[in-house]
Formats: sequence, structure tokens, C-alpha cells
Amino acid sequence: MDHDAPPAPPHHAPQDDGAVDDWARDDAEPSDRHAAPADESPEAAADAPAPPAEGVNDIQSSLQSLELKTNAAAHEDVQMVVEEEEETKRHLNVVFIGHVDAGKSTAGGQILFLSGQVDDRTIQKYEKEAKDKSRESWYMAYIMDTNEEERLKGKTVEVGRAHFETENTRFTILDAPGHKSYVPNMISGASQADIGVLVISARKGEFETGYERGGQTREHVLLAKTLGVSKLVVVINKMDEPTVQWSKERYDEIEGKMVPFLRSSGYNVKKDVQFLPISGLCGANMKTRMDKSICSWWNGPCLFEILDKIEVPLRDPKGPVRMPIIDKYKDMGTVVMGKLESGTIREGDSLLVMPNKSHVKVTGINLDEKKVRRAGPAENVRVKVSGIEEEDIMAGFVLSSVANPVGAFTEFNAQLQILELLDNAIFTAGYKAVLHIHSVVEECEIVDLIEEIDMKKAKVTDPKKKKTKRKPLFVKNGAVVVCRVQVTNLICIEKFSDFPQLGRFTLRTEGKTIAVGKVVDVPPAGRTTFSA
Repeated sequence: MDHDAPPAPPHHAPQDDGAVDDWARDDAEPSDRHAAPADESPEAAADAPAPPAEGVNDIQSSLQSLELKTNAAAHEDVQMVVEEEEETKRHLNVVFIGHVDAGKSTAGGQILFLSGQVDDRTIQKYEKEAKDKSRESWYMAYIMDTNEEERLKGKTVEVGRAHFETENTRFTILDAPGHKSYVPNMISGASQADIGVLVISARKGEFETGYERGGQTREHVLLAKTLGVSKLVVVINKMDEPTVQWSKERYDEIEGKMVPFLRSSGYNVKKDVQFLPISGLCGANMKTRMDKSICSWWNGPCLFEILDKIEVPLRDPKGPVRMPIIDKYKDMGTVVMGKLESGTIREGDSLLVMPNKSHVKVTGINLDEKKVRRAGPAENVRVKVSGIEEEDIMAGFVLSSVANPVGAFTEFNAQLQILELLDNAIFTAGYKAVLHIHSVVEECEIVDLIEEIDMKKAKVTDPKKKKTKRKPLFVKNGAVVVCRVQVTNLICIEKFSDFPQLGRFTLRTEGKTIAVGKVVDVPPAGRTTFSA
């Protein structure tokens, strides 16, 4: 069904009318149904004027409407209380990233179990399923990996979603796939995240595989930084493994190798990164602090404590509405899903779907599974809208405010950092790649290299006065270059300096991330390209 049919209010239902009439007749004609009370004389009863039937009906309907209003008011009060309660807890998205088999889904599943989101019976069912498939240690991952392909292969394909709460925070877990061929799915997960949990396996050989060139640990860290995951919790998992046995030497070795790499990826290790050892399978150092009998050398906090106290930059609830759409579906109307990056959406609001400039009205809002009246920034929302058909919306479109809509362009200038070009490839005008920017995935072409920036010389002098070279013909790995990027279809983007969430991107070729970048300039207002 395409349209919402408003349910008829209860007191207009036909059977209710009948009930009211009967009740009115009972009162209106007492002489027919009931004998006069013994202490009243029949004359007195006869003299008493019978109340007119319409009057009783009016009284009855007034009573009913009063009752309905009271109920509605009580319901509103309850809703307001619920909303107020919700507002006392902040909401954050956590993405689990890391190499395939590092234990991301298992750690995510364990968090849900420890926070009471999954009961023992479900766990027992998953244990049996995993045992039947001769995969005993995968049962915790089944909480996050819900489809059969994921369970058979033990690899997460889609971005799993689940919710849990700590003392001060409501979290949504985004369990991102770690396998090379599923990196685009990981990008869509990380682009919505506030915090990253980088899961590293301490098992001998597994850390090395994930960390070396071609391993996903490096690529995920770079992507997370580019996609705006400002805080990183590095959990060194599988510490209970027979080859590790909570060894401090192994933990220190991994931390020692990761710190320089995290620094080179742009993280301030002292402020933005925290390391801790855990066991995802048995839940050690996750909800409660480490038992000294298991690991005597660890005196730091557990994972729940770190997540609960982590500080992230606040978004502006009064800013313009910006919600990149990651998915859409039909449910008695058109529903769009995404993360609200800025502004507040309320029921009844008029908004624009960009870039096709469709005016829509918000008819319903859902947070997780709860229906709410409004949603603020950093929330994952499902918004029901009227005025547009589901087939006219695509992932990458942006729900934005009418007064200050997001820009839509087919070209922009970007500052790119070249990471690792494919063998024998030269990065020059005419280079084609796949652009990932918020929820947009679009083929693009580099049409012009504007200038190469020498970051080393820039650091020595004033960082604002970056030393520029003359216009290059091509650049190699590691270069930082300002270039013009062109796409075929209109895409919604913002300058990174104005709106980081809609201004940072990655370029990928043949399943490999070759560059990360930010939008530094867009065409003037009213134009989609720089040339008139």
C-alpha cells in the first residue's frame, strides 16, 4: 500500500455509536426498564422531568472526548518523559574494523551478550548451530552475522547493526566487514561512525598478516581516518589464545608496531587512540575490569569504561539539516535511512531531497525501533516522507533543509594524498577511479592536476603557507596534489572546511584504495561546474 490511511478515531466507530445510544436510552427512559426507588413516591418520579435523549448523548460524547483528550495528554506526557530520558544519554556510532578473522563480529556479539541484548537461550542456539558446522568458536559472531552466507564462510559481508547501552551513552555497533572484496561495505559503515574499534588479533602470524602490505589493518585505519572516525580504540584480541596466553611481550610488540603507523595515518596517538587487551570469545576485560588472576600486568580500564568516557566533537542541532541517504524502502509510504549529520528533524517538517530538489514532508521518524517526534544530529534515523516515490531516491542523495540546501555538482577541486597506485600506474589527468564520498559511490575522472604540495617543506616553515611546486604533469605514490575531479551524475558535497562529513572521500581502483582526499573548492552557487 502506497499511502498512509489514517486510522479512524475510536469514538467514530459504528459499534461505539450503538453502545452510546443504548446507554443513553437506559438513562433517558428509566420508567420502561426500572421500577422507581422504594423511598421515592411514584408521583414524585412521574413529576421529575425525564432528561432529553439528545442531552444525554451530548453529555456522553463530551465525556468520551474528554476521556480521549485525557488519554492523549497522558500519552504525550509519557512520550515527552521518554524523549527527555533519551536526551540525557548521548548517542554514538561505533564501527568495528580490522583484518578478516581478527574477531570483530565475535567481539561485537560478546558486547551485546554482556549488555543484556541477547539472552542465554539464543546463545545456546547459536552454539549448537556453530557446532553443527564444526565452527565452535564462531557462535558469538552469529549474533552480528545474521545471513547464511556470512555464517558458512565466517566472513561479514553486509555492515551488521546492533544497539547497546552503557551508563551514559547509547551505542549503535556497525560491524564492518574485514575481507578485501567487501571493503566498499566497510566504507559505508565507517562513514557513519563516531568511534572506531580497531580489532587486532594477537595470535602468532595473524597480526603480521593483517599488518603487512596487502593486509586490511592498514587500509582500514587509513579509511577510518579519512571517513572522519576521529577516535580509535585499539583492542588487541585473542589474548587468551594458546600461542599468546596474555603475554605482555606480545602486547607490547603489537602496540610498538601500531603506534608509528597510526601516527603516519594522521592520528594523535596520545589524545585520540587508546590500546587495551581483551578476549572477545570469553569476554575478558570487556564489561568489567581484568581479573588479576588472568592477567596480572594490566591495570587500565575495560572496554565499556573507555567507550563510555570517550569524548567526541559535538554536532550542531541548530545547523542546516544534512542526512546522507544510505538506503530506502516502501512501508506504507517512502522511508529513507541514514545518519543525521547536522540539524534536527521533526515530524511535520518540510525538507528537500537533493540533488533532484524534491520537496517532501516528514510524516514519521524512527530511532532504532522506537517511534519519536524528533531526532538530533549523530542519530541513525529512519524517516518516513510523503511527496516522493521510493524509486526516485538513490543512495547518496541527501535530505536537507529547504532554506539552506546542500550543493549538487558534477565537478570539484580536491586535495588528494596518493597512497598506493596500482603497478605501473601514473596518476595524471585522465586517470579514472571510483569515488566514495559519504554514501555516494560514483565513477570519476581526474581532469586536471592543479598543483603539488610539498608537505615536508610546509612543515618546516609556516604550515599555512604550504610550499607549492609548479603545475605537475603526473605524480607518484605518497604525493599530495590539488586536482580537479569530474563525475557524470550530480552529487551532493560540501567543502571540507564547511562540513567535514560531506567533504572527505576515498578513491579506489580495482578493489584497492589508491588515494584519500578532501573537497577544497566547489563551483559558485547556482552552477554545477566551474566553467560557465
